Amino acid sequence: MTSLPVLPLSPDAPGRRPALPPRHLADLDLAGRQALLAELGEPAFRAKQLSTHYFGRLVRDPAQMTDLPAASRDRLAESLMPRLLTPVRELACDGGATRKALWRLHDGSLVESVLMGYPDRVTVCISSQAGCGMACPFCATGQAGLTRNLSTAEIVDQAVYLAGVAASGAVTGSPPRLSHVVFMGMGEPLANYSRVVDAVRRLCTPAPEGLGLSQRHVTVSTVGLVPAMRRLAGEGLSVTLALSLHAPDDELRDELVPVNQRWKVAEVLDAAWDYASRTGRRVSVEYAMIRDVNDQPWRADLLGRLLSGRLAHVNLIPLNPTPGSRWDASPKPVEREFVRRLREAGVSTTVRDTRGREIDGACGQLAASETGSADGR
Repeated sequence: MTSLPVLPLSPDAPGRRPALPPRHLADLDLAGRQALLAELGEPAFRAKQLSTHYFGRLVRDPAQMTDLPAASRDRLAESLMPRLLTPVRELACDGGATRKALWRLHDGSLVESVLMGYPDRVTVCISSQAGCGMACPFCATGQAGLTRNLSTAEIVDQAVYLAGVAASGAVTGSPPRLSHVVFMGMGEPLANYSRVVDAVRRLCTPAPEGLGLSQRHVTVSTVGLVPAMRRLAGEGLSVTLALSLHAPDDELRDELVPVNQRWKVAEVLDAAWDYASRTGRRVSVEYAMIRDVNDQPWRADLLGRLLSGRLAHVNLIPLNPTPGSRWDASPKPVEREFVRRLREAGVSTTVRDTRGREIDGACGQLAASETGSADGR
């Protein structure tokens, strides 16, 4: 059995709170931006100008905001538009339809984002933490541990950058507009609750205050932090909740998802059904298919009994193994039998489209490979 680790907030300064990045306009709502500009002696309408550039035109460089007075640009950039993400590596595969970005933050932390283009939509997968403290043993990010939470703006800026990539037409065969965001990158979103909820509001508030996405096109994942799940149900949001279950029984889930030692399967599912009941939104149950670990027919049957008749959909995930890991993906015949049993139980089930294997597509793999290169391994 895997015990939850006690992790320092920062590997370089155990016990000390890591410094968040400089304030950015995406950390503030429109009223907050106006108040800050008033403190700087700027007219309130500058807030709308800056917001229109950033959220409406996807311009992140103040030097390109030529409708602002040249004398004010540097000060406005320093106060409201500091650089948050510095590209380290950007890789593409699937004919350019999948693009993964590795970012270095102001303190040297590494985070990842993935853009995925489809014929009818463009989706970005963004990170909410640098690293992750949940310690799931089959996940590259979980193996790395937690560095720190991301700020609201660091979360939002990933989506804005990749929305700009989509708008440039670089994702061939897809619409030139970002439409979906999934919080399934590095980190446990509900462990950074207030900033993630603020980021969702920035992404979904109409332009120019926000990016103008539909709440129904935003998915927030969790390994099952029950109090935060119940809190999210009361936020008045209509985002999709994705529950990373990965095992239907407590004995195995205690090992695969160590937070299960605190909140057991029954309690986690009860919180999920509460979310579905209060929001009317179907819960997405994420289940990584791991060879000879959680893919037995009896576990499919148990999962079917737990979900039958509920407002839920199972998203089976072919495991993308990390280098040197003992975990491997289930064989396709096993996967198909798992799907058959779930559907026979009346549970809506799909198998996730696998993307990005050749570009370290799984969560945390690109950051891990970059860290390894920097360390000379």
